Formats: sequence, C-alpha cells, structure tokens
Amino acid sequence: MEAYQNSYTTFNGMTMDEYSFIHHASAGLTDNQMQTFMLVYNSRRKNPTDILLATLLGFLGFAGLQRFMTGQIILGLLYFFTGGLLGIGTLVDLLTYKSIANDYNRHLAYECYHIARAAN
Repeated sequence: MEAYQNSYTTFNGMTMDEYSFIHHASAGLTDNQMQTFMLVYNSRRKNPTDILLATLLGFLGFAGLQRFMTGQIILGLLYFFTGGLLGIGTLVDLLTYKSIANDYNRHLAYECYHIARAAN
C-alpha cells in the first residue's frame, strides 16, 4: 500500500489539499483495492491546469467548457448560452479554477473508494 501512496506525487499539478483528501479517501484499502483506486482515480482526475485552460477558452467563445469537464452539464449549458454569464461567471471561474478542480477530484476520490471496495 505504501508504494501506491507514494505514487500520489506523480499526479501532475497535485496540490497539498488534493494530496490530503486522497490520502484520507484511500485509508484502509488493501493492496488490490489501492491498485483499483489509483487506476480509476488517475483515469478520471482533472488537473487544475486543464480547468484553467478550459476557463480561458471561455473568453474566446467556448464558455462553460470547464463546467462540462467537471460534470456540471446544466451550469455548462447556462454558461454556453449566456456567454459565461456575460463574462462574469467565466471571470469568477478564472479566479477559482483550483477550487473547481479540487471539488471535482474530492468527489471523485470518494467515488473511487467505493468502487475499489466493491471490486475487491
């Protein structure tokens, strides 16, 4: 299990906050469960830099892409059809892109925990 916990640092753009909730979310998993957790989490995780780039595309006419990436379809459609809530919503997302990614990744970590527990 230690080998997988040390591999957290290999995630691109990982913040200390993300490291903390992944460490807590994966506590108590066996080696096989930890492997499942890491595979699923790594395949679905969102890098904060990717969220930032998607948010910047909102200023070029692709508003809401960052919300689609994080599974917030209705909010993504609202951003798309209103031009990022007239640019204000996109600007707010530009300032809070790390929190958008961390919120998504936090929910994902607990979902991956349940997947890993059920799979093994």
